[in-house]
Formats: sequence, structure tokens, C-alpha cells
Amino acid sequence: MSFSSITLEDIAQLQPKIETIASDYGLDFFPVIFELVDYDAISKLAAYGGFPVRYPHWRFGMEYDQLSKGYRYGLQKIYEMVINTNPCYAYLMKSNPIIDQKLVMAHVYAHCDFFKNNYYFGHTNRKMIDEMANHAIRIRRYIDLHGLEAVENFIDTCHSLENLIDSYSPYIKRHNDAKISNGIIQPHRRSVQKLKSKRYMDKFINPPEFIEAQEKSSEEDAVNPRHIPQNPERDILLFLMEYAPLENWQHDILGIIREEAYYFAPQGMTKIMNEGWATYWHSTMMTQKILEPGEVIDYAEHHSGTIANHPGRLNPYRMGVLLFKDIEERWNKGKFGKEYEECDDIREKQNWDKQLGLGREKIFEVRKLYSDLTFIDTFLTEEFCREHKMFAFAYNKGNKRYEIESREFEMIKKRLLQSLTSMGQPIIRVVDANFQNRGELLLEHQFEGAELDKNYCVDTLKNLHSLWSRPVHIQSTLEDKQVVLGFDGKEFKQVWVSEN
Repeated sequence: MSFSSITLEDIAQLQPKIETIASDYGLDFFPVIFELVDYDAISKLAAYGGFPVRYPHWRFGMEYDQLSKGYRYGLQKIYEMVINTNPCYAYLMKSNPIIDQKLVMAHVYAHCDFFKNNYYFGHTNRKMIDEMANHAIRIRRYIDLHGLEAVENFIDTCHSLENLIDSYSPYIKRHNDAKISNGIIQPHRRSVQKLKSKRYMDKFINPPEFIEAQEKSSEEDAVNPRHIPQNPERDILLFLMEYAPLENWQHDILGIIREEAYYFAPQGMTKIMNEGWATYWHSTMMTQKILEPGEVIDYAEHHSGTIANHPGRLNPYRMGVLLFKDIEERWNKGKFGKEYEECDDIREKQNWDKQLGLGREKIFEVRKLYSDLTFIDTFLTEEFCREHKMFAFAYNKGNKRYEIESREFEMIKKRLLQSLTSMGQPIIRVVDANFQNRGELLLEHQFEGAELDKNYCVDTLKNLHSLWSRPVHIQSTLEDKQVVLGFDGKEFKQVWVSEN
């Protein structure tokens, strides 16, 4: 079969075999629907994050232009795109030869298993295609009412702030009185709280004088508000939805951007694991069950390219699959626990084999419970780093180049964990909505050893100011000093400085 003759009928013939093999290995997935598309269509899908029904915005067009040019110039190629829904939709590049289609289909089933079973995807909306279409309808309605320029400019502002969410809030209870929907805290409008009662008893349980007292208390709170927020708030978009002076359509659009940010967040939190899991299983299925003898060389070329080292950046496919294989081998041989850790004979540790056979069970457990951060923190070992010649690198301000910083295990692990904490984004919290008693907004950067990029900081404060309509400040560390930087609507300036 030549690659030019591949059709959906060919994919339909392959699918039952590959699906059965995946199930036999213990993978548990949603129903999968495959579509064959050309490079132009798959570039559009990738630009929209896999959802062709998303709202219109120039950013998606820009990303499409970059992806399509990258393909035409031979700089990059998208083999597949799979989205976290039920059923799971997967888009295959129709120009790929049949061997690549087999590999990609096996890869897709492993991704779908990960989406369905990993804890961090548990709160996500499995009907997000319908939700995205709903978002698009609402935004197009606002464009008709308020004009394209006004709506698009506001979306620009929201996009620049979409990382200012609390990615862990769906898994940690931080708010006692907030409404929860799809695992995400929702803003609520404050109102007078009545005591619960049956309708015929309401005027006795909630007499007029009680309601009047409640309203008076609410008015007093408005005049003399308590400290807002009561505790530092990481979900800055939620805070803005509750307290910023937004029009109704702006409030709704900000909510749309926030909801979609939470939907995509687990993908950023599990990139290494997700790609590693899919690579592990496509490798296993292809080499043990699917490959024909004449396809081995082509498969090996494709797979080696997938897990190759990339200069200057981490390859999540490589790191993920190697670490899953390392975990499987360690739990098969019993290379874990107190006895193994306390053994100080290098030769004995190298030859250690208790023949426990627990490896496959362990990697399924890991797939279910961990994110990239906890995956690396728990299972990255000194032996693994030594075997794969890993090192830490850092930026040298003197020669303006990235250089090898250390080959020590502790530093390697520290740098990896720093890059994965909050998906590599700075941790920002709202600490005061009435800074200096002037209704100004004060943010706090939790300094983790990396300074804020001043250019990004300026743009972020400007966009926050456009929503808050009052001066906005952020407290951080620059050049080993505690500083508060602010934007008042006209200029960016350093408000306060002290020695650390």
C-alpha cells in the first residue's frame, strides 16, 4: 500500500486490531474517532488547540501561519493531534505512510488512556467541544453588540493574563464558600443570605427586620470593607472576576478565557508523563504485536527521531519514556526500598535482582497518580542521571550564553523541578486590593531563585491595570533586593526598595 492511497477505510481496517492490542495490554480509554486530514487542516486544528469550533481571534491565525510555514519549509511536521474528550477525537496526517499511521494510532490510544485515568485530568470537561462551541457563539454575539475591535482588544488582554490561575485549585480546597463547577472555583455575586426555610415559614424564619439588618451589615462592609483578599489569592483571574469593575460582557469573556485555561492546564502539568506514556506504549505495541518484518527499519528511524536529544531543550518524549522504563525495570528487580537504598556496594546494586515482576503494575499506578513535578521528584535517581549523562545548564550573563552549570545530581534535579514548578511560570498572588488604602492592587511574586522578566512584568501590569482601572503593583526580588514595582496608567516605576 503506498502512502498516497491511504483512506479512512484503511484506517478503519487497522483500528480494530490496534484497539484490541491496546486493550490486551491493559490500556483503558474512551472510544476513539480517527479523522484523516491534510497538513493545512491539521495546522488549523493545532492552532485552535484541537478545537475547530473555538471563538475567532487573530492569535489563532498567527499560530496557524507559523505551523503551516514550518511544514512547508521542512522545519516541523505534525503527525497527529488528539484531544481530551469523550469520545476522543484524533486527527491523522493523510500524507503519512502506513507504518507511521500504525505508530500514531498506537500512540493515540495511550494518550487517551492517560487522559481518562490520570488524576490531574479528572476534573476536565469531557464534552469540551460543545462548551467551546458555546463560547464561540457568545463571543460572536458580543462582537455584534460591541464591535470587533473592542472585543478583540479585550481578549488580547485576557490572553496575556491566562496563566495567572491556580493550577492546583481543582485538587486543593482553598475556598470554603465558593461555587465549584467542573472542579473549578467559580466567582459569585455577594447577596443577603437568608436562613433556610420552607416557603410558608419564610416570613417567620426570615422576618423583615432580620433582612434589613443583613442589608445594613452588607452596606457597612461596603463602606468599611474587610481586608481583601483575606488570604493571598493565586487565582488572579477569579479575583478579577469578583472584584474588578468589569462590564457584564467583559466578565463573561474573562470567565471563558479562565475556563479554557483550566481545561488545558493539566496538559502542561503532565507533558513529560503523557508523551512518555504514549511513546512507551507505541514502542511496546509496535515491536511486539503490530510491525511487519519489512517495516522495522522505517519504524526504527521514526521512533529514534521521536526520542532523540534536542540541543538546548528537554525532549519530553525521551525523558518520559526513559523514566517509565527505568521505573519498570527497578520494580521488576526490586531496586527500591530501604534495603536497596542502604546498600553501599556498587557492584551488588548493579546486579540487584529480586525478580519481583512488579514493574508493569507500578507504571500503571504512576500513570494514574502523578504529575510531571511529582514524577521527577519521586523517580529521578542519581543512577538514572549518570547513565543518561544528564547535566544542569544556566544562562551566563557575562557572555550571554547558556552553559553547563553542573553535573551533580542535586543541581540537575533542582533545575528540573524549578522548570516544572507552576509549569515554569512565576508564582504570582494577589495580597491586597486596597494597597496604601487607595484601592490599588498589590501582587506578590513568590521568589524561587529566578527573577521576573522586566519586559513581561511591564506588559502584565499594564494589562492588569486596564482591568482593575487603578494602579497595580507587584512585590518581588531584583538584584537581591526586595522591590515593589508599579504601573499607574502612565508610567512604570519602582515604588519601594529595601535590602533583602
